[in-house]
Amino acid sequence: MTSIAETSAPRFSAIGAVLQIRRYLEAVPYSVLALPLRLAIATVFWNSGMTKLADWNTALALFTDEYHVPLLPPEVAAYLSATIELTAPPLLVMGLLTRPVAFVLLGMTTVIEVFVYPEAWPTHIQWAAMLLVLLFRGAGSLSLDHLVYRRVASSPDLPA
Repeated sequence: MTSIAETSAPRFSAIGAVLQIRRYLEAVPYSVLALPLRLAIATVFWNSGMTKLADWNTALALFTDEYHVPLLPPEVAAYLSATIELTAPPLLVMGLLTRPVAFVLLGMTTVIEVFVYPEAWPTHIQWAAMLLVLLFRGAGSLSLDHLVYRRVASSPDLPA
């Protein structure tokens, strides 16, 4: 015979608790996850671009003496790098052209890893992971990309 306390009290189940936590975590919308990814990777590249601007002569010296990017003269590589580092982050923050920007930054990360700092792969693989998520999944619904897509997708001029 069981007591009233035993039958009416809910039984704690560790497996049930883990499954419930998993359901809560899986219910978090992708757009909530994409936003910090966009902000984190934008910060990395923005800071690098601002460092170049702070002392352009030092930046040119680094591209001449240390950053040996193949096929590009140091001045061209420095200007190209600074341009990407200063234009891509605002686009990521706004969530505008996120996939093309992620692709460009992934290419830049690859060049940095292969030709400039191959020993920094633990950092570069983190950047690449964030960029790959943004490349394949996009910026999420908290973005200008989403607004543009909704407007274009609802356009009556699109073929069926």
